[in-house]
Amino acid sequence: MLDLAGLELSHDEADLLSAPQVGGLILFARNYSDCDQLSRLTKSVREVRPDLLIAVDQEGGRVQRFRQGFTRLPPMRALGTLYDREPTAARRLASDCGWLLATELLRFEIDFSFTPVLDLDYHDTTVIGDRAFHRDPDAVSVLAGSLAQGMAEAGMASVGKHFPGHGFVRGDSHTEMPVDERSLSELMQTDIRPFEALCNKELRGLMPAHVIYPDVDSCPAGFSRVWLQQIVRRQLGFAGVIFSDDLSMAAAGIAGTPSARARAALDAGCDMVLVCNDPDAAREVLKWLQAEPDSAPSRSTALASLARRCSAEEAWQRTRTERYQAVQQRLATLGGAA
Repeated sequence: MLDLAGLELSHDEADLLSAPQVGGLILFARNYSDCDQLSRLTKSVREVRPDLLIAVDQEGGRVQRFRQGFTRLPPMRALGTLYDREPTAARRLASDCGWLLATELLRFEIDFSFTPVLDLDYHDTTVIGDRAFHRDPDAVSVLAGSLAQGMAEAGMASVGKHFPGHGFVRGDSHTEMPVDERSLSELMQTDIRPFEALCNKELRGLMPAHVIYPDVDSCPAGFSRVWLQQIVRRQLGFAGVIFSDDLSMAAAGIAGTPSARARAALDAGCDMVLVCNDPDAAREVLKWLQAEPDSAPSRSTALASLARRCSAEEAWQRTRTERYQAVQQRLATLGGAA
């Protein structure tokens, strides 16, 4: 999965996307100015690769790539705060939030968002913080499950992150290598519970953390066969798609060069690797995959399950309904603004 430099698809980028080893595209805030521009961009991508999975991080709060022309989604902690007061209302609003989030992206033929965040809110880390729903794993399971159900109702798959939990460590894996010293037993009783509750139900994809849990393995979770094959696949029985987190992040540097990082992630059990914000690294990884065609796993059925199940026209029509307007108004009371 690659990214783009700006607001339009360049000829060089179109050539990269046309390679069969490329299976996805992730969009960022730099790729968005307004709705008309986004529509032109995704159309140009579809002309090159109709089958390409197009994704974005549209969580809400401070991690919302598209803003102007989109509903300002509140941070997920706001739903957790509501849950403490009115659990039934919070579950219903989480579902409606997922439905609206998905509907607004589906208008532009975007397949999915890397959502929901299943990390626990330990109130001690800036990288996760209010992106998390709650400190209580059961509350996270309920709210994230409701959000994912709303997305599914709209026609969009959900991808949970960051397995087995990034909320406890202070370090930001974008800039350093975080280490979580807790035992596997403690993680299973806390941070892993939302993943266990939702895998093979609401979740169609999962993204591991660039965090080392030395009680389990000396490798970060995204490069660990123990985490991805023994625990995710065998113990939890997850059959969906496993995405690496961005291999250009500082914490991923532990695995070496960009192609070495891709090899490590794929060997560990990732089905698709993300290489973002570094065009040279993306070309290096693509060249390596082309030279070793058997390096990437064949998971066409699982990947196909992430494709959108709603037309752009149907999604546009939903934005004219009373339900859409009512959800916008309710979300605005939690700190979002239409």
